Amino acid sequence: MNTISRKEFLKFGAALPLAMNSLSLNAVSKNQQAPKRIIFINSSLGFYEPYFFPKKQGDLSTSNYLKGIRTKEKVTVFQNLFHPGMETSNHDSEKSFLTGTPNPESSNFVNGISLDQVLVKEMGDVTRFPFLNFSIYDRGWGCSWNSRGSAIPPMHNEEKIFEMLFKEEDLKSKKQQLRNDQNILDCLRRDLLQLKKRNSNQFKLDHYNSVISELEVRLNHEKFWLETKKPRVKNSLSEDNEFKFSNKIRNLFELSKLAFQTDSTRVITFSMDWIYGAIKVPGTTGGWHTLSHHGGRKDVIEKLSRIETDTLKHFENFLFELDQIKEGDRTLLDNTTVVMGSNFGDSSNHTCNNLPMIVAGGGYQHENHTLIEKPTPLCNLYLELLHKHNVDIGSFGSSEKDMNLLKA
Repeated sequence: MNTISRKEFLKFGAALPLAMNSLSLNAVSKNQQAPKRIIFINSSLGFYEPYFFPKKQGDLSTSNYLKGIRTKEKVTVFQNLFHPGMETSNHDSEKSFLTGTPNPESSNFVNGISLDQVLVKEMGDVTRFPFLNFSIYDRGWGCSWNSRGSAIPPMHNEEKIFEMLFKEEDLKSKKQQLRNDQNILDCLRRDLLQLKKRNSNQFKLDHYNSVISELEVRLNHEKFWLETKKPRVKNSLSEDNEFKFSNKIRNLFELSKLAFQTDSTRVITFSMDWIYGAIKVPGTTGGWHTLSHHGGRKDVIEKLSRIETDTLKHFENFLFELDQIKEGDRTLLDNTTVVMGSNFGDSSNHTCNNLPMIVAGGGYQHENHTLIEKPTPLCNLYLELLHKHNVDIGSFGSSEKDMNLLKA
C-alpha cells in the first residue's frame, strides 16, 4: 500500500484487505479438521425470474438456468425472501444486499455492517487475509460495509489480486509501508488528543477511536504475517480478449477457489456489479443494464438470458470444482457455504421482492428448492448463517428469527 493521508484513512475506515498464509496448495492435511469458509456473491441485476426458479417445487431440473448444476444434492434455491424497506430503493438496494438496512435511496442513509464483516470478527483472525472483497470493476464499493456503515473498496484486477495472494513480498518495501502506516496511526492518535482537548462532539471522537482501533488491529496482523511465506500456486488465470467480461467472472471465481484451497482467507464477497456499455458473452452482445429492462419483450429476454446463463455457468463450475477438492472424507464445497443471490427480484421493474437466493455446500442437508410459505425477511436466513458459523447474536438487520432453513 502506498503512503496515504489521514483523511483517506478516515474516509475508508482503515478497512483494507491484508496480506496471507500457508505453504502449499493443499492447506488442510488429512489429519486436520477443515475450517468453515463462506462466500457471498451478488448479481446486482438479478435473474429473469421465470428462467431462474424451478417450475415444479423441489425439482431443479425444471429451472431453465439451474437444471445443469452437477452438484444438485448440495444446493438449495430459496424462494419468497425479501428485504423490507426497499420499495423505492431501485439500484440503491444493492448497498443493502448484505446489510438489510432499509431505505438506501434516502439522502440521509447510513448503512449497517455487512454480514461478511460480522463473520470476519469470528473467522478472520487466523488467516493472512481476514477477508477478500471482489468486484467486476472499479467503482469504489461492492458488497462489504464496515461497522460504521462505510463502504470497503473491493479489488477488481485479477492479476494484482493473484500477486497479492501468491507473489512473495518485497520485505524492504513492506516494512517501509508498515512504518508509513504506523506514522499515520501516530498522527491519528495526536489528532484524537487535540479533539478531546477541544471538547469535540462525541460522534467525531467515536469515529476516530473506531478507525484507530481498526488500524491497530490491521497493522498488528500484517506484522504477524510479515515473515511467513505465501503458498506456491501456479497462475491459472485465463486470458480471453474476445469475451473479457465472461473471463473476468471466471477468473474471480478461480481466485476465490485458490484463496479457500490455500486457507488464505475464510470470508469472501464477490459483487457482480453491472457495468456501463456493451459486454460480449458467447451468443450475444449488449448492455447488461439496458437488457435487464426487457419489458417482457422476447427478443430482449433472449439476449439477457445469454448473459445470465454465462454468469451462472461460471458459478456452477465454481461449485463443481470446489466439490472435486478433497479435504479428508469431505470436499472443499462441503466445508464452504456458498451464498449466491441478488438485491433485485425483477430488475426490469426495479422490484425487490422474491429475491433469487441460492445456498450451496456447507455440509447442509440440502433440499434443492425451498418455497417459503409467505414473504420472509432475507435477514432470517442471514441470522441463521451467523448461528451456523458460531456467531451468537440475537438479530441481524431486519431478521425476525432463525427459521432453521438449513439442516445440519
